[in-house]
Amino acid sequence: MKRQFVSQPLQAIGASFDPATMSHGEPALPAAFQWNDETLTVRTLLRTWRSTKTDRGDVYLARHWFEIDLGDQRRATIYFERQARRNAPRWWLYTIEER
Repeated sequence: MKRQFVSQPLQAIGASFDPATMSHGEPALPAAFQWNDETLTVRTLLRTWRSTKTDRGDVYLARHWFEIDLGDQRRATIYFERQARRNAPRWWLYTIEER
């Protein structure tokens, strides 16, 4: 397995609406993303987790992480940036791994 650190923004393709996850304050995972000139299609959601940050003694939810199977012998780790600045990307490709 070869894992590559990417850390580049993603563009969600199509609107995603999942009332179950959104009712808990979590982002709905889109079915696909545009990355450079490639479409990354989410085949299977493998796991999710969250990370926090501390600012002046308060703890904030910072990112929602997703490990996904792309269905083409690759896995990707992506995250949703909760506190992205205005007009800044919210979805990011963290790593991509060939199996």
